[in-house]
Amino acid sequence: MCRIASLFLLQRLKRKHVRRRARFQQHGDASCQVFFFLQGKAPKEIHAILTETLVEHAPSYATVKNWVAKFKRGDFSTCDVPRPGRPTTVTTPGIIDQIHELILEARHISAKSIAEQLGISRERVGSIILEDLVMRKLSAK
Repeated sequence: MCRIASLFLLQRLKRKHVRRRARFQQHGDASCQVFFFLQGKAPKEIHAILTETLVEHAPSYATVKNWVAKFKRGDFSTCDVPRPGRPTTVTTPGIIDQIHELILEARHISAKSIAEQLGISRERVGSIILEDLVMRKLSAK
Protein backbone atom coordinates (compact mmCIF):
# COMPACT_ATOMS: atom_id res chain seq x y z
CA MET A 1 0.00 0.00 0.00
CA CYS A 2 2.84 2.40 0.85
CA ARG A 3 4.45 1.65 -2.52
CA ILE A 4 1.23 2.59 -4.35
CA ALA A 5 0.86 5.78 -2.29
CA SER A 6 4.47 6.75 -2.91
CA LEU A 7 4.16 6.15 -6.67
CA PHE A 8 0.94 8.18 -6.72
CA LEU A 9 2.74 11.01 -4.91
CA LEU A 10 5.64 10.87 -7.36
CA GLN A 11 3.33 10.83 -10.41
CA ARG A 12 1.48 13.86 -9.03
CA LEU A 13 4.76 15.70 -8.44
CA LYS A 14 5.97 14.70 -11.91
CA ARG A 15 2.92 16.39 -13.50
CA LYS A 16 3.69 19.55 -11.56
CA HIS A 17 7.32 19.12 -12.57
CA VAL A 18 6.48 19.38 -16.26
CA ARG A 19 4.88 22.78 -15.63
CA ARG A 20 7.31 24.15 -13.08
CA ARG A 21 10.77 22.61 -13.42
CA ALA A 22 12.70 24.97 -11.14
CA ARG A 23 10.21 24.95 -8.27
CA PHE A 24 9.91 21.15 -8.39
CA GLN A 25 13.66 20.78 -8.44
CA GLN A 26 13.95 22.84 -5.24
CA HIS A 27 11.04 21.44 -3.25
CA GLY A 28 9.53 18.36 -4.92
CA ASP A 29 12.59 16.13 -4.91
CA ALA A 30 13.33 16.92 -1.29
CA SER A 31 9.71 16.40 -0.24
CA CYS A 32 9.69 12.95 -1.83
CA GLN A 33 12.98 12.14 -0.18
CA VAL A 34 11.63 13.20 3.24
CA PHE A 35 8.62 10.97 2.64
CA PHE A 36 10.75 7.95 1.75
CA PHE A 37 13.26 8.67 4.54
CA LEU A 38 10.46 8.67 7.10
CA GLN A 39 9.38 5.28 5.72
CA GLY A 40 12.85 4.02 6.63
CA LYS A 41 14.19 3.57 3.10
CA ALA A 42 17.92 3.66 2.36
CA PRO A 43 19.41 6.25 -0.05
CA LYS A 44 19.87 3.57 -2.75
CA GLU A 45 16.20 2.61 -2.53
CA ILE A 46 15.10 6.25 -2.64
CA HIS A 47 17.31 6.92 -5.66
CA ALA A 48 15.98 3.80 -7.44
CA ILE A 49 12.36 4.87 -6.90
CA LEU A 50 13.03 8.44 -8.05
CA THR A 51 14.95 7.23 -11.11
CA GLU A 52 12.18 4.78 -11.99
CA THR A 53 9.53 7.49 -11.81
CA LEU A 54 11.29 10.66 -12.96
CA VAL A 55 13.69 9.00 -15.44
CA GLU A 56 16.09 11.70 -16.73
CA HIS A 57 14.81 14.34 -14.30
CA ALA A 58 15.74 12.34 -11.21
CA PRO A 59 18.40 13.77 -8.88
CA SER A 60 21.78 12.06 -8.76
CA TYR A 61 22.60 9.46 -6.14
CA ALA A 62 25.02 11.89 -4.46
CA THR A 63 22.22 14.44 -4.06
CA VAL A 64 19.91 11.84 -2.55
CA LYS A 65 22.68 10.69 -0.20
CA ASN A 66 23.37 14.27 0.94
CA TRP A 67 19.67 14.94 1.57
CA VAL A 68 19.30 11.73 3.60
CA ALA A 69 22.35 12.69 5.69
CA LYS A 70 20.74 16.08 6.28
CA PHE A 71 17.50 14.41 7.40
CA LYS A 72 19.42 12.12 9.77
CA ARG A 73 20.85 15.24 11.42
CA GLY A 74 17.27 16.36 12.08
CA ASP A 75 17.03 19.08 9.44
CA PHE A 76 13.84 18.41 7.47
CA SER A 77 13.55 21.81 5.79
CA THR A 78 13.26 21.61 2.01
CA CYS A 79 13.72 25.33 1.31
CA ASP A 80 16.95 27.24 1.03
CA VAL A 81 17.82 29.33 4.05
CA PRO A 82 18.05 33.06 3.33
CA ARG A 83 21.67 34.13 3.36
CA PRO A 84 22.83 37.34 4.96
CA GLY A 85 24.98 39.75 3.08
CA ARG A 86 25.02 42.57 0.65
CA PRO A 87 22.82 42.30 -2.44
CA THR A 88 24.60 41.56 -5.69
CA THR A 89 23.61 44.91 -7.15
CA VAL A 90 23.34 48.24 -5.42
CA THR A 91 21.50 50.03 -8.18
CA THR A 92 18.97 52.45 -6.77
CA PRO A 93 17.26 55.36 -8.48
CA GLY A 94 19.25 57.73 -6.26
CA ILE A 95 22.60 56.31 -7.36
CA ILE A 96 21.53 56.37 -11.01
CA ASP A 97 20.57 60.04 -10.67
CA GLN A 98 23.88 60.89 -8.94
CA ILE A 99 25.89 59.19 -11.70
CA HIS A 100 23.84 60.98 -14.37
CA GLU A 101 24.42 64.36 -12.71
CA LEU A 102 28.18 63.73 -12.41
CA ILE A 103 28.37 62.84 -16.10
CA LEU A 104 26.37 65.91 -17.14
CA GLU A 105 28.59 68.19 -15.01
CA ALA A 106 31.88 66.81 -16.36
CA ARG A 107 31.44 64.71 -19.46
CA HIS A 108 35.08 63.56 -19.47
CA ILE A 109 34.80 62.01 -16.00
CA SER A 110 35.96 58.41 -15.72
CA ALA A 111 34.03 55.51 -14.26
CA LYS A 112 36.84 55.03 -11.76
CA SER A 113 36.49 58.56 -10.35
CA ILE A 114 32.69 58.21 -10.19
CA ALA A 115 33.11 54.96 -8.30
CA GLU A 116 35.51 56.56 -5.84
CA GLN A 117 33.17 59.51 -5.23
CA LEU A 118 30.08 57.35 -4.65
CA GLY A 119 31.79 54.42 -2.92
CA ILE A 120 30.64 51.69 -5.30
CA SER A 121 32.55 49.42 -7.66
CA ARG A 122 33.78 50.58 -11.05
CA GLU A 123 32.05 47.62 -12.70
CA ARG A 124 28.72 48.65 -11.14
CA VAL A 125 29.20 52.22 -12.40
CA GLY A 126 29.94 50.89 -15.89
CA SER A 127 26.83 48.73 -15.96
CA ILE A 128 24.65 51.62 -14.70
CA ILE A 129 26.02 53.87 -17.45
CA LEU A 130 25.48 51.24 -20.16
CA GLU A 131 22.24 49.57 -19.04
CA ASP A 132 20.30 52.12 -17.00
CA LEU A 133 21.41 55.43 -18.53
CA VAL A 134 21.90 53.93 -22.02
CA MET A 135 25.05 55.97 -22.59
CA ARG A 136 28.20 54.93 -24.39
CA LYS A 137 31.57 56.30 -25.35
CA LEU A 138 31.90 58.23 -28.58
CA SER A 139 35.10 58.67 -30.51
CA ALA A 140 36.01 61.87 -32.36
CA LYS A 141 38.10 60.04 -34.93
